Order: sequence, then structure tokens, then C-alpha cells
Amino acid sequence: MERFFLYDDVEDTKTRFVSFAGKKLRYDLAILQSGRFFGKVLVMDIQFGRFAIIGPDDIEEPGYLEHVYNRSEEETVELREYLRELLN
Repeated sequence: MERFFLYDDVEDTKTRFVSFAGKKLRYDLAILQSGRFFGKVLVMDIQFGRFAIIGPDDIEEPGYLEHVYNRSEEETVELREYLRELLN
């Protein structure tokens, strides 16, 4: 079978695993830093199997984290606070 690759790169990444308990939920995250993401990080929610490439501007976008991680506004408050600290 013939394939047309757009790219096939290998890159070293820095991966951080973080788990913390908030008032409402427990958060289990894998955070990958790579040059591929242009200063943003790949944040994976391990419990719910959802992920996004996130930068400081995305955190402040109303409804963005709620949509990406399929959570309510109340459930993303502590996640947003953590990501602000991480990315600043």
C-alpha cells in the first residue's frame, strides 16, 4: 500500500504527570512540552481521555476548557487555575 506522508518526525518531549484533588474533582493530567506546539503544551486528561494543545490565550477563552474537556464551568475552575500557574 502506498502512503503519502505529510510528515514523520521523531522529537524529544518533556512529559509531566500531575494528579491533584480539587473541591469537586480529581484531576489526572499528562502534560507534554515540545517544540512542535509553538510554545503551547499538550494537556491530556487521563481519566476522561480528552486532550488539547493549550497556551495562555486558550485558558482565558470563555468556554474553551469546558468544551475541550467536556466539563461544566464549575468543574474547570481549578483546572484553569492550575494551567495558568503552569503556563506563566
